[in-house]
Amino acid sequence: MVKYAREPDSFKKSCKARGSDLRVHFKNTRESAMALRKMDLGKAKKYLEDVLGHRRIIPFRRFCGGVGRSGQTKNEGLSNGQGRWPAKSCEFLLGLLKNAESNAEVKGLDIDALYISHIQVNQAQKQRRRTYRAHGRINPFMSSPCHIELVLTEKGSDVKSEEDPKGRKLSKVQLAKKLRSGTKSKST
Repeated sequence: MVKYAREPDSFKKSCKARGSDLRVHFKNTRESAMALRKMDLGKAKKYLEDVLGHRRIIPFRRFCGGVGRSGQTKNEGLSNGQGRWPAKSCEFLLGLLKNAESNAEVKGLDIDALYISHIQVNQAQKQRRRTYRAHGRINPFMSSPCHIELVLTEKGSDVKSEEDPKGRKLSKVQLAKKLRSGTKSKST
């Protein structure tokens, strides 16, 4: 079995999918994956389909050298305005999400309650070609493939914390401020 960078907290409530040595640009795929972090499965699939239809954009945060600007990035909460619509990366990620979804069905998980708890893109070994230049020179012509791994986890119900009968504990600064204001009680 292949080792994942981060194992899920509960194996019974999560499912995994991964792709190795995928011939798709690393930088575009990394930015696309970061846009999907902590997203619900249904929302993530809809988002990628909207990117393929140029209705939404993938904001570029780290690998943004030479990336054009678009007004759509304002809707994604990015201030530098740089983004792209990387079709091939989105298709690969969509395929992996569908694979993970079918893995979840086999496990008997609730598809509507799944969200992307972990997604990671790593650089794979570069593939080598050559390009022929003027004056008999030869330069490398490398591709930048990547490995993608993701984990879908079922959302649990929210558990409310128990109310403390004494009230919340105040710091020294808060307590001094409260005593200065004229309140006599030290707690709450």
